[in-house]
Amino acid sequence: MGILTGEEGDPVALENVSARGRVILVCEHASRLLPKSLGTLGLSQEALASHIAWDPGALAVARRMAKSLDATLIFQRFSRLVYDCNRPPESPAAMPEKSEVFDVPGNAGLDQAARDARTEALYLPFRATLAELVRSRLTEGRAPVIVTMHSFTPVYFGKPRDVEIGILHDVDTRIADGMLTAAKSAGLYTVRRNEPYGPEDGVTHTLREHGLANGLPNVMIEVRNDLIRDEVGQGVVADYLAGLLTESLPAA
Repeated sequence: MGILTGEEGDPVALENVSARGRVILVCEHASRLLPKSLGTLGLSQEALASHIAWDPGALAVARRMAKSLDATLIFQRFSRLVYDCNRPPESPAAMPEKSEVFDVPGNAGLDQAARDARTEALYLPFRATLAELVRSRLTEGRAPVIVTMHSFTPVYFGKPRDVEIGILHDVDTRIADGMLTAAKSAGLYTVRRNEPYGPEDGVTHTLREHGLANGLPNVMIEVRNDLIRDEVGQGVVADYLAGLLTESLPAA
């Protein structure tokens, strides 16, 4: 028996499927929703509302960007604590036993059957849906650009972070280089390369799986979540990032 009931719906959501823009926006940590079968994973409501369960503001920003860029958006409807769709199944971080300062009791000591159930319920449908979306665009002769959208906490393990927006990449730097150059001209935010995370932290799985593997331009965007707590901030950041991306897209 799977971990999701029929009433809980598809784990993967697609919006603006018929978009004509080149960008596919991906939000792996869009939601803090937990499957009913897993209860609260032994966590307090404070922990479940925090950044360990999801990327606050990331989906709202991605939705605004999808509209302005005429981009298709794909996102995971369940919490990263159940399965982090930016990690492969063999990674301990896919179903973390601890996230920053929080132990996750419901993830402690999972046997292979439990890990497989989560992988089959959440990760495999997400990966397959994104892969099919990429394939369909390639078949149409419209090579897409993969852009993943995330947010990060302003204070991590008690240390403040002064970077406001991170432009992250793996070995393909094309989009990142362009966005960082455009950011220098635009000002407004403190924007840095591969901060507060980088490839060495294992955060470029989606880029590798769906961008690099297909030879497609790709980039990961991290926004400090205090900048996108409300609609005003979300709108400003979305417009800013859409502008940087538009300036950085390679020739078709």
